[in-house]
Amino acid sequence: MGSLPAGHRGCNSLKSVDRTDSGKYWCQVEINGKKEESQQVWLIVEGVPYFTAEPEDLSVIPNTPFHMVCAAAGPPEPVTIVWWMGDSRVGLPDISPSTLNVSGINQSTVFSCEAHNIRGLSSSRTATVQIKAIPFPPLNVTVTRITSNNASITWLPGFDGLSPLHSCTVQVAEPEESEEISVEVVPVPSFTKTLPGLKHSSNYSVRVQCTNEMGSSPFTDWVYFQTLGLAPNNTPQNVHIIQRDSCLILEWEAMVPEMLRDNTIDSAIGYKLEWSQDNITQGEMVVQETRANLTMWNPLKDLLIRVCILNSAGCGPWSEPLLVTAEDLIEGQRQPPYGTSWVPVVLGILTALVTAVALALILLRKRRKETRFGHAFGSMVGGDPIVHFRAVRSFNREVPELIEATLDSIGISDELKTKLKDVLIQEQQFTLGRMLGKGEFGSVREGQLKLPDGSLQKVAVKMLKADIFTSNDIEEFLKEAACMKEFDHPHVTKLIGVSLRNRPKGRLPIPMVILPFMKHGDLHSFLLMSRIGETPFNLPLQTLLKFMIDIASGMEYLSSKNFIHRDLAARNCMLDENMNVCVADFGLSKKIYSGDYYRQGCASKLPVKWLALESLADNLYTTHSDVWAFGVTMWEIVTRGQTPYAGIENAEIYNYLISGNRLKQPPECLEEVYDLMCRCWHSEPKLRPSFGALKFQLEMILARLSLLSSSQNPLYVNIGKPQEACRNDATVNCPFGTLDDEVNIAGAAAAVTSDYRYIMSPLCLGNDAENERHPDASDGEARSLLYDLEMGAKQC
Repeated sequence: MGSLPAGHRGCNSLKSVDRTDSGKYWCQVEINGKKEESQQVWLIVEGVPYFTAEPEDLSVIPNTPFHMVCAAAGPPEPVTIVWWMGDSRVGLPDISPSTLNVSGINQSTVFSCEAHNIRGLSSSRTATVQIKAIPFPPLNVTVTRITSNNASITWLPGFDGLSPLHSCTVQVAEPEESEEISVEVVPVPSFTKTLPGLKHSSNYSVRVQCTNEMGSSPFTDWVYFQTLGLAPNNTPQNVHIIQRDSCLILEWEAMVPEMLRDNTIDSAIGYKLEWSQDNITQGEMVVQETRANLTMWNPLKDLLIRVCILNSAGCGPWSEPLLVTAEDLIEGQRQPPYGTSWVPVVLGILTALVTAVALALILLRKRRKETRFGHAFGSMVGGDPIVHFRAVRSFNREVPELIEATLDSIGISDELKTKLKDVLIQEQQFTLGRMLGKGEFGSVREGQLKLPDGSLQKVAVKMLKADIFTSNDIEEFLKEAACMKEFDHPHVTKLIGVSLRNRPKGRLPIPMVILPFMKHGDLHSFLLMSRIGETPFNLPLQTLLKFMIDIASGMEYLSSKNFIHRDLAARNCMLDENMNVCVADFGLSKKIYSGDYYRQGCASKLPVKWLALESLADNLYTTHSDVWAFGVTMWEIVTRGQTPYAGIENAEIYNYLISGNRLKQPPECLEEVYDLMCRCWHSEPKLRPSFGALKFQLEMILARLSLLSSSQNPLYVNIGKPQEACRNDATVNCPFGTLDDEVNIAGAAAAVTSDYRYIMSPLCLGNDAENERHPDASDGEARSLLYDLEMGAKQC
């Protein structure tokens, strides 16, 4: 559009037109300030059809009618629709829009449609129609919050059979009276049930099944539990106070066995004391003995004291409150009056002096023998010298003053203090045991945490090494704990608490993070032990898939919380006593572990061989980069702990990946599993699958595997029972071991020498993976069957 002198012509041309150029066109001229417009013309761009409606994925009941819709438009018209079911055409061509009516199917089938006009054809997306089925049995049936009369049952739903669950059934039975079974129907999605009205001190068993529109799943195995006994029904007798100067000592009579004739009452584990002033509780204490020294009381106010007997079921009735008046407290602290007889006082002083002198002489003699200033050799007896060994201890009586370890004393931000305030555990509440593992900057130790009811819980305690950290290190260390505080998922490690360890004045306290104890350690060491440990054992393919599903479930939860792990690997996943995998190490691992990290310039250490392309190139971390790391973790699991990209330096990884290389398919790895790995390693982050999709696909693979080999139990392997015993009885599942004889996996990682590594050639070309599969070394009937069904290697 523009101004042209009279008698001139204008021209406008369009090159390489497409459908966006379609529409009305006209020209406008301006002559002597007056505008004139030409007649409008239409431009119509013809091409192959484009879809306005495509087939959608469905889940249907077997042999039940359903329909699918496909629509496309030109120009040019008309547009004809052709339907495909799998690799076969269905029906006759139809004018768009077209509806395909299917009478029913009994197996998973794919559908697509083609749109034809005189310019060519277009193909729609491929829709998958899956068959609904009865659900799988529930997972992880757990009994919690057990009391004398109640218990809570929780479980996780299994695969729902592509049809939403609408209820679950809980059956409860007493093993001694198995004919009496109570049934409770629980509407979902609540996967928990409280069982009221149970008998105290009784054994029970419980199992669960879930139901969808197709029917009910099989019941789970029975889970056994025992209700607690009754709380004590007696009160402590003869409660009285002994006042000595400024100390108050409370005493009472011991509980004798005759007082607990009812065998339904658990044995007492101690006594609980409570004292108050002005109706405000000043302190509580649990003791084993029948006396206690009271602290934190005001001698100017009346004191009320009471005691109860404590056992695992709770506290019995309180004793009658014992009143100690302020006058009694003050009178007990006064000096004896002037008229008191002096004879007992003199005798007491003389006795104390004699005792003190005798003790001083004994200690002096002992010190002379033990100190390094004493004689090395004594007198000769029978010609042989008597050797006095020097004591390996100091006689320095100066005790370094300890600073009070509080959140205010370690120099962290106020925001972090607020987050950690309600999870701070006093150092006196737990004890540290053996070392579980250590690295360059930190260590993990076993611990025993004393719970409010007096029982002990085994925990794992992570701490920074002394003398090598600053306030900034403490801040970063405790940020991980603050992050874990928000997590509540069975496959994500949950924080128990944090604590601070006192050190001499002028030195920062040592921060400690308290976590659940994981009996089988980290997943990487466990996988190594199964392959190259002192006693290698077989891990069935179902078990490996279960590990992957657990990790995907935990990562799906983390991604739903908008949390990016940034360090997902087998070494940062833990195995509990039930062989469930928990995602762990939200930041500390990059300081404890050092072998899998690469320091680039001044950057922090990074797990290079687990990083996605965009993380290596732009230091960009998203949920998509966690999916990449999950693919590498799957590869670790399938290879039983081998190192990815063996023989390639960390500094070379980026160029290696950007050239199109990926990890190669290991022998005996299922095609479907390796296909999922390759999708996790897509160079375009948004084209990688979500953790929810990965979990679903892995569950489908596990379900098909279970159908092929229903006799193999994927959750048990032979590592706790002698191999000879297992060979003699093929029907016995050898357990993972007992608490008294736990498998030591600490040396598994150190046993790695030179194993086979699998790396793909550039652009996945020039390798024949088929020659490297080994069906003769399969771990069971299922793997052999799947190998026969799926011959031929697949690469990215």
